[in-house]
Amino acid sequence: MDTVKIGKFLNELRKEKGFTQEQLGEKIGVTNKTVSRWENGNYMPPVECLTLLSDIYGVSINEILSGQRLEAEKFADAAEDNLKSALELSEAQYKKSEKTLFIMLALSTIVAMVTIILLPIDKSNTTRGILLIFLVVALAFLGNMSNIVALALNREKYGKRDE
Repeated sequence: MDTVKIGKFLNELRKEKGFTQEQLGEKIGVTNKTVSRWENGNYMPPVECLTLLSDIYGVSINEILSGQRLEAEKFADAAEDNLKSALELSEAQYKKSEKTLFIMLALSTIVAMVTIILLPIDKSNTTRGILLIFLVVALAFLGNMSNIVALALNREKYGKRDE
């Protein structure tokens, strides 16, 4: 998706309706800075805002995502392209968040292992040493379990099954 083209189109539509960025923001529940970011192509409006913008401007979401008004014959092609772009963006976001979660999982495991290795164990008080090791392992376990839950929720959010 060409966010700059979409932004220019949103700007044109707003001006056609005679709204300032502040007025439009008030109508849809965002700040004028958010509207400005959309119109500059820095950010895409979220789905719920696309629906509101579509209603306010009297154009389809497909036209907003295309960055132009569409004639009937171009509408189906644009819908297909927009759907593909949205799916690609969703897949990229999924992969990025899953990669981040795997890195966090690996790092917390490595930190726990290094901590156990470097932990000074007092030979005269082995109970204390065992408790410290147990505490490190328990904290690593809890951290890794939270990452595993986050991975599962991420997969559920993006509709992924175990592959």
